[in-house]
Amino acid sequence: MKNQSLWTKLFLVLMLVFAVGLTACQGEGETNEPTEESSGESVTFTDKAGEEVTIEGKPERIVSVIPSATEIVFAVGAGDQVVGVSEWADYPEEVFEVEETVGDMNLNIEKIVELEPDVVIADLNNADDLDAMRNAGLNVVTLGSQSLEEVYEDIELVGQATGQTEQAEQVVNDMKMKEEEITQAVSEVPEDERKSVWMEVGPELYSGGEGSFLHELITLAGGENIIADQEGWPQVSEEVVIERNPDVIITTYGYYTDDVTETVLERSGWDSIAAVENEEVYDIHNDTVSRPGPRLVDGLEEIASILYPEYVE
Repeated sequence: MKNQSLWTKLFLVLMLVFAVGLTACQGEGETNEPTEESSGESVTFTDKAGEEVTIEGKPERIVSVIPSATEIVFAVGAGDQVVGVSEWADYPEEVFEVEETVGDMNLNIEKIVELEPDVVIADLNNADDLDAMRNAGLNVVTLGSQSLEEVYEDIELVGQATGQTEQAEQVVNDMKMKEEEITQAVSEVPEDERKSVWMEVGPELYSGGEGSFLHELITLAGGENIIADQEGWPQVSEEVVIERNPDVIITTYGYYTDDVTETVLERSGWDSIAAVENEEVYDIHNDTVSRPGPRLVDGLEEIASILYPEYVE
């Protein structure tokens, strides 16, 4: 096992995503249609922080301060205008061509100001930094989602903010089509063949309960989350996992920890779990199941393929 500090930082981010997301769901975040089509004209809309934002013309300089927002900006076709990103931005590959970074969860406001962005794409997870950026005179568009439907809203917001409304609509349509194809496929699975799932986001046995992307994706993929009775990102005891006896175990941290699958299979006392006994233990990349962006439907497809390969091609 290695890089424990990386897992700790990742989990703290996940917890912050959930906590802030719950706040966002309390009434703020309804978006408005733009006043003009994205043709270089002024556009006004309400972001997920409840702020009315006006963009004058098509932005030529964009700073994206959180990796999920960066993925969306590139997906809608505005990547060439990005002049600054978070230190944690790692997708798509083109993001590594952006020379300037502006901090991680602790933003370098001075650096962002120096980059003279026409718009900053942020997230509710940026918390106090949102006011700091606005007070510095920056034009900030705030995203924030805890469900696929809210991710679709965020993508449309970014489309409005960057003058890429048509591309954003296409991204959303493609995602919805893929979601529908997968859910339709798994709907054919008989009830007595439905599989229970333990999805593990860290060796300390943290997972996603009600209100998390993990829970939504497991459910949409036709699985039964063994901790559906819990909320957020709880830490679960070994006894709970053993008692609830999942048919499938999915880990999400193999990209920074060696031999995750073998480690799970060799855990003391876990040999009575159906998933271990039948070697139904798999690893997928965390970003595809917890980062609120276009790749969530890829994570959904991977989970569904693991659970029901005979139904999902």
